[in-house]
Amino acid sequence: MNRALLILILLVYSANGWSQIAQTDTLFTQLAQKDSLLFDAAFNSCKVAVLEDLFTKDFEFYHDKGGLTENREAFLKPMRENCANRDFAKPQNSYRHLVPNSLKVYPLYKDGKLYGAIQHGEHTFTYLDQDNTYQRGDIAKFTHIWLLMDKKWKLRRELSHDHKPQN
Repeated sequence: MNRALLILILLVYSANGWSQIAQTDTLFTQLAQKDSLLFDAAFNSCKVAVLEDLFTKDFEFYHDKGGLTENREAFLKPMRENCANRDFAKPQNSYRHLVPNSLKVYPLYKDGKLYGAIQHGEHTFTYLDQDNTYQRGDIAKFTHIWLLMDKKWKLRRELSHDHKPQN
């Protein structure tokens, strides 16, 4: 299954005639909002219930530094613990920033019917240091596999890769 996913991603990026949709397209806008909601819930608001609703139960997270997390509950468990211990009166430890104009969306069809989409982009991070000053963190690429399930977009797979220091 994981090999098939990687083959699918390679096909989407390399196939002639397939291209990203325009930023003004409704699908692009919907998934851009989902991306914003996802990272707001994870970094800013600690809304784990929002993440539970966004992810499929068999969600998988592939990270080039942190390894593979194989299901939604395994991914959310440390987040629940971190959010429970977070003091919202203190400055936030880190922020995620989408790199402007990096977001791309590639629709997926079967028999002419939209069933999913691949979303790809770049983001940067800032982290709070010991002096409570925000410092530049990594820049990285991400790829999301979204599925349209019961008229709702659900995140099935996330790849977070090519982490490196910002210049």
